[in-house]
Amino acid sequence: MRGKQMDYVKLPKTKRGEKTLNKICDAAEKLFSENSFYSTEVHDIAAKAGVATGTFYVYFKDKASVFLHLLDELGRKLRRNIKMAKLEAPDASFIEQERITFRVWFSFVREHFSLFHIVWQSMFIDPVSFQRYYDRFSQGYISELEKSQESGEIREIDSKIISYALMGIYTFAALRDAMDGTPESDEHTIDELVKFMAHGLLK
Repeated sequence: MRGKQMDYVKLPKTKRGEKTLNKICDAAEKLFSENSFYSTEVHDIAAKAGVATGTFYVYFKDKASVFLHLLDELGRKLRRNIKMAKLEAPDASFIEQERITFRVWFSFVREHFSLFHIVWQSMFIDPVSFQRYYDRFSQGYISELEKSQESGEIREIDSKIISYALMGIYTFAALRDAMDGTPESDEHTIDELVKFMAHGLLK
């Protein structure tokens, strides 16, 4: 919710301010990933961003604010990217829509591997924000699952439980590939995951 984000960040009104804010967010994302939230201080973020410490406080009241802004913003960008990709194939089946989602997700985490660090640290820093991050994805998933259940395309199983099970598959499959694989290997992983979703484990 954009209203919630306003609690974390004072949005700039100029292009120059936007560039400064982006530099601060990029620096914070790298440091929270490399050094952790607790080992990063505001002056570290400012130094990495190449701005004065006072400039940091123009946009954020403390490091928790920039951390939670990043959590919200990364989740928002990912959901937007998935939505835009799916709009290009409005008539795709549920399974093909999942293939699209996998491709967007794998690409996103290669660009923002820090997402794993930030999301999992948020479980200890702000459990409510941690839960909200996953609930937002789950809510979108539930509506798609229920639509496909109504059309008879997939079985009727508790959509909330399935949404979290599928998010778990997304998370750990992409984590494994991002750490050990290559962008080329992603497509093989996606093929296997789609096969699993379409046919399950049993013969």
